[in-house]
Amino acid sequence: MDDPELEAIRQRRMAEMMAARGGAPGAPGMPSPEDAEQQEEARRAAEEQRRTMLHAVMAADARERLARVALVKPDKARNVENMILTAAKRGALQSKVRTHGLCTLHMIASGIV
Repeated sequence: MDDPELEAIRQRRMAEMMAARGGAPGAPGMPSPEDAEQQEEARRAAEEQRRTMLHAVMAADARERLARVALVKPDKARNVENMILTAAKRGALQSKVRTHGLCTLHMIASGIV
């Protein structure tokens, strides 16, 4: 009952199903290990650039406070960071962001103001 043609069809179908699920290495749509490594390196570089920019536009006390907020509410901290970076890119910051300004941004991000 071992039909070689039937076995070939089964193998081909199994390969198609694995490729559709993303289980086959080198399948279309699946990043190669080199691509995944490059994407990870690009993500790390972008995150480092983000930290450098935040360090440049925030006072030490504001950075410390934002780090404490990030421990409890990382999504809100990220929103505040995005607001600070956007303002910095637009040139809207006249000086470094201090704790008072950070609290105001946090209230805006929370929808309180």
